[in-house]
Amino acid sequence: MSKAAEKTGSGPIASVAIEQFFPKEQRIIQDDLAYRILPFAVRSFLRIIKWKPLRDWIISSSEKNIPGAWMCILGRKRYIDEMLEAVAGEIDAIVNLGAGFDTRAYRLPSLKNLPVWEVDLPENIGAKQKQLRNIFGDIPSNVKLLSMDFDNESLEVVLKEHGFSPEMKTFFIMEGVTQYLTQDGIGATFDFLSKASCGSKLAFTYVLKEFIDGKKMYGWEKGYDKYVTKDKMWIFGKNREDWPDFLKRHGWRIVEDIGADYFLEKYGRPTGRKFASTEVERTILAEKV
Repeated sequence: MSKAAEKTGSGPIASVAIEQFFPKEQRIIQDDLAYRILPFAVRSFLRIIKWKPLRDWIISSSEKNIPGAWMCILGRKRYIDEMLEAVAGEIDAIVNLGAGFDTRAYRLPSLKNLPVWEVDLPENIGAKQKQLRNIFGDIPSNVKLLSMDFDNESLEVVLKEHGFSPEMKTFFIMEGVTQYLTQDGIGATFDFLSKASCGSKLAFTYVLKEFIDGKKMYGWEKGYDKYVTKDKMWIFGKNREDWPDFLKRHGWRIVEDIGADYFLEKYGRPTGRKFASTEVERTILAEKV
């Protein structure tokens, strides 16, 4: 996993928190916990953004530099929420890999009786544990927070040590994770997922390889300079046509492979706000066969 990945845990949920400053009918996603779960330093900065002119300027600047990123992050999060809630009564467990400060295990009522394992790097897990205790007094009893290095530790071993069984029909989540993994990390993760119970679900995002390789920018030249060239955070990508065979070899079939245009139409237009879209990152929903 890229060394800079530890610094990205709060980024997506900070965007969700900013979204809550819009009127309810204009929000892409509803998340009353997003602001509260963030570390103090991030919350302090976000207080300033409640001022609408500054908030609009920040979002506009972000969209100018990396067009479509706002809808990409918020749209994928809402989509995974909806897919998870749709099958909550049919699954036995949830495993969120690279969970960061994600809040769905704590705010979606349909998940409160399901066992949840959230896995991430030690720095992110430690900070999240602190915030959850500040909010709830303790970690909710159905959730286990596990720290590990995806490239150098066994996901199967870590989860098994904390009560997870591959016999459980599980909804696996890897949101904003795959681009940070090495080839070995991707291989080990999907080798683990190949042992999942039939009927399990997997929702994950990926960045196009042609972008990682610098062959096609999609208007993200500044994003490429930051994430790939300068900070070297994004190191893995795979093109859309390569996923079906890869997943088939690991026992999975694609249900949907969608991009920001889907999110724009389904979630963006009803808000009445204007958003850009991007094909740099896509989201796959898959089923274990």
